Amino acid sequence: MTTRTFTRSLGCLACCLAAVGASADVCLGGIPAIALPSKDVTLSFVRPGRVAKIFVKEGDVVKPGQVLVQLDDAAERIRLQKLKIQADDEIAVKAGKAKLAKQKVDLKRLEWAFKEGVATELEVENVKLDVTIAELSLELARAKKLQYELEYKEAKVHVDRMRITSPTGGVVKEIFLSEGESAEALAKVVRVVKIDPLWIDVPVPLASARGLKCGQAANVSFPGETKPRAGKIINKPAVSDSASNTLTVRVEVANSSGGPAGEKVRVTFPPEQVAASPGGSAGATAATKDEAKTAAKE
Repeated sequence: MTTRTFTRSLGCLACCLAAVGASADVCLGGIPAIALPSKDVTLSFVRPGRVAKIFVKEGDVVKPGQVLVQLDDAAERIRLQKLKIQADDEIAVKAGKAKLAKQKVDLKRLEWAFKEGVATELEVENVKLDVTIAELSLELARAKKLQYELEYKEAKVHVDRMRITSPTGGVVKEIFLSEGESAEALAKVVRVVKIDPLWIDVPVPLASARGLKCGQAANVSFPGETKPRAGKIINKPAVSDSASNTLTVRVEVANSSGGPAGEKVRVTFPPEQVAASPGGSAGATAATKDEAKTAAKE
């Protein structure tokens, strides 16, 4: 065996051992990763104002839609009430209908009088114009009422934006302001995290990741727990990391006990899933072994 052939054999053997080691991490020892919240949102106001009330404290469990923080909206609610009265007011529309009905009655009487020869054509034309003006006045009253209704809805949206509600169930992680302080537009106010379930982004060696699919099982080992938790793959991206030769697969695991996010965990996948692809780690290991044998013969 020449020196060149021996060096080639060692290289092939190293690749073989690396492939076997990667496969062992995926199936046996587990891939190290960090358990993160499945949702992590920092909420803000879209307009400035004074913080009137904070309804929660850090560590509180909240439900979707629960009010967390409220700005002082006293002036806005007074304006909202005024617009509500205008939006509900139908007096102008009813008056317009009555005026139009009266003008139509007058026109009929005058047309009858014209046929009898006791009214002039000019008088009839004037009353017709009065009917047209009454119709336009009624349309204007209806348009103003619609405008008031839209202004009321717009004002209600602004008032609703003066409070922050939780978009998800979870735990209040941080509160950045206190009652009485001024909140700037888009400044951080409160942070909510959802820790049940947890998400784990697992950097799986590319050769082993080829056989994985969304919905397949995964086992997640947490510190201090003797039995791994059952999880599942919820996302397998289409792009790998060429620098590390890995594919970051997202695993979801239940966390009904309310354990903290941020723990270091180890994730394993059933061997049959890892070896399911011809290009998986098992295939890569076998190919590398064949290369090593060929080099040894040389």
